[in-house]
Amino acid sequence: MATIGHFIDGKRVAGTSGRFKDIFNPNTGQVQSIVAMATPSELDSAVASAVKAQVIWAQTNPQKRSRVLFAYKQIVEANMDELAALLSSEHGKVIADSRGDVIRGVDVIEFACGIPHGQKGEHTYGAGPEIDVYSMRKPLGVVAGITPFNFPAMIPMWMFGMAISTGNACILKPSEKDPSVPMRLAELFVEAGGPVGLLQCINGDKEIVDAICDHPVIKAVSFVGSSDIAQYVYARATANGKRAQCMGGAKNHGIIMPDANMDQAVKDILGAAYGSAGERCMALPVVVPVGKGTAERFLEKMLPAIEAMRVGVSEDPDADYGPVVSAVHRDSIAANVGKAVEEGATLLVDGRDFELQGYEDGFFIGPSLLDNVTPDMETYQDEIFGPVLQIVRAETFEEALKLPSEHQYGNGVAIFTQNGRVAREFADRVEVGMVGINVPIPVPVAYHSFGGWKRSAFGTANQYGMEGLRFYTKVKTVTQRWPEGETNDSAFIIPTF
Repeated sequence: MATIGHFIDGKRVAGTSGRFKDIFNPNTGQVQSIVAMATPSELDSAVASAVKAQVIWAQTNPQKRSRVLFAYKQIVEANMDELAALLSSEHGKVIADSRGDVIRGVDVIEFACGIPHGQKGEHTYGAGPEIDVYSMRKPLGVVAGITPFNFPAMIPMWMFGMAISTGNACILKPSEKDPSVPMRLAELFVEAGGPVGLLQCINGDKEIVDAICDHPVIKAVSFVGSSDIAQYVYARATANGKRAQCMGGAKNHGIIMPDANMDQAVKDILGAAYGSAGERCMALPVVVPVGKGTAERFLEKMLPAIEAMRVGVSEDPDADYGPVVSAVHRDSIAANVGKAVEEGATLLVDGRDFELQGYEDGFFIGPSLLDNVTPDMETYQDEIFGPVLQIVRAETFEEALKLPSEHQYGNGVAIFTQNGRVAREFADRVEVGMVGINVPIPVPVAYHSFGGWKRSAFGTANQYGMEGLRFYTKVKTVTQRWPEGETNDSAFIIPTF
């Protein structure tokens, strides 16, 4: 059985802790490898190597840094098939979805290639008598990224793409459930000509997360995961004087107005609710039909669409989605469906007993659909993170607007309508960080930025885009003059221009 260690100082190394965790193939339910849990001393070794690399990298001009990233983009694309297959084997998502995971990460690398423009700073000539003022964006030093299991390619590239482009070194701590793709991404960076030690991968659990938050050399921590852990990481990292951007959970709503194109809305919601087995923080697990008859028209089309869905192994090109990541998570999803029924919801489609012939030990669960869900239900308030769609009926636009606005999470929301005025008002008033108008999964493109509100995000900086650039840099402002002789200004009076 294969053992996965760490990627430190440009090479794979074995772990020294003697602690390991199993990595499953979700399609078969079998353990396929084990991954070492790092110790704080191993983190120290990675940081020491990162410091050496970062000092030189920070002095490298931005166009040369950009060329390394261009080469990296090309080598990741050249290895797309390998990365997608590796990702599916540990996560369980279908191959096409795994390719999308990699592609959306590469989009951020592509944006980061434009860092010579993004990192230019500002300049004012003649701010005072013979005085010029200019600013520069300097790297922080060594930073860290802690990433979740559901996007083991995209989210690491969100983090280290922006961190490295701006002159930092990055220590990556991926999920212990599917670490192979992050390890391979770090390896490919060196193959693309990236400096040894600049991007490193440390595998571990809470012990290493705490060590990252406490390490005196690490200047910033980026995190994506559940809200409780995001809040914990944010509090611990900032208490140690670090910058932190910590993205948490979600309960995204899809508002269907009476005038919506129902065929398109059903198609969009079907993929957004059940794609990737619902294991997306930007999934759409709540649909809100507005007005009399809208829910019935939605169900008339959604029920046969769900029945026609195909759940299969990751390698099945006809499968709509594959298994979930673990047996524990599968059982948690099933328990939430049962709990929703106990709370009074109407179970229209029950996927809990689904088994895939020949793969009975795999972590599969079928799609579930719950109607008559109400805001007071615990299963509505909490994130289920699985192939479960809940219907919350609303009589009016105002009632529908209130649901996502007052929910504890505020990651994403979508509205389906053909009325531009209604869509504009909704986008303006809804208390959610990312809004889709006839777009079910409104993840912004790489030159904008990703970030939610409320318990979906802790900290003030969003991921990637110009927000990411600002997070990984600090501003230094220089005020200069070159007097030819003595001036008449008093050194005891504050300068005024």
